[in-house]
Amino acid sequence: MDVIEIDDPADERVRDYIGLTDVALRRRREPAEGLFIAEGEMVIERARRAGYRPRSLLVGPSKVATVPVDLEPGVPVYLAGPDVLATITGFQVHRGALASMCRRPLTPVADVLAAASRVLVCEDIVSHTNLGAIFRSAAGLGMDAVLLSPSCADPLYRRSVRVSMGEVFAVPYARLDPWPAALSLLVDCGFVLVALTPSAAAVPLGELAAGPGDRLALLLGSEGPGLTRATLAAATTRVRIPMAHGVDSLNVAATAAIACYVLGSSRSPGARAEV
Repeated sequence: MDVIEIDDPADERVRDYIGLTDVALRRRREPAEGLFIAEGEMVIERARRAGYRPRSLLVGPSKVATVPVDLEPGVPVYLAGPDVLATITGFQVHRGALASMCRRPLTPVADVLAAASRVLVCEDIVSHTNLGAIFRSAAGLGMDAVLLSPSCADPLYRRSVRVSMGEVFAVPYARLDPWPAALSLLVDCGFVLVALTPSAAAVPLGELAAGPGDRLALLLGSEGPGLTRATLAAATTRVRIPMAHGVDSLNVAATAAIACYVLGSSRSPGARAEV
């Protein structure tokens, strides 16, 4: 393994890492250039195990020894001091290791749904933090896949990857387009569309009649506005999480975690979740 020292933050060889805190810039550049950034040893390794190929690594002095011994041949490893790292990326890289990874083509929706029985469908969730948390809940609480409306945030954006602890690499996902017309694809595949809403007229989530063999798609809306009228109209049924003390609703990531637990529990005969 050859380690290449970087002294100039403007060095073209580390262009992939420039301005990582500039969200607008990264949202334009990363998908267009077929890359995403993984931060920290564990996340980098999870990305590699999931089949994503690194373009390069950028590490601080304390992390040189942690570079994987089985790193793919020809992948450059760049070494920079803390000040140079901070100037390149725009923040203090406390984890000391970054990797520029190659994106893969998105899996077709039909392929994602083929073996799924419990999926999350996210509409207009633009917060990378919320989306990362949703993926982590999906992975840990028994969901098979996540489907995204066209305007949802990028699951491979650095913050989403970090908040999910790399679980965005473990959960199959695809984008549904056109929206919301493409929801009909789920109906054609036998999914019941379950819309989460704070409406008092909705069925309490714990009372949702769902058997282990049922195919359920849980629809989650954006923070604040929730699901749009068109998406609510497309749903088969509407459910709510009963709230106390006059609180109208929870953060969408917290809502997703509760709903994933309930729907995941309903997959196993005899399993019971109380909400």
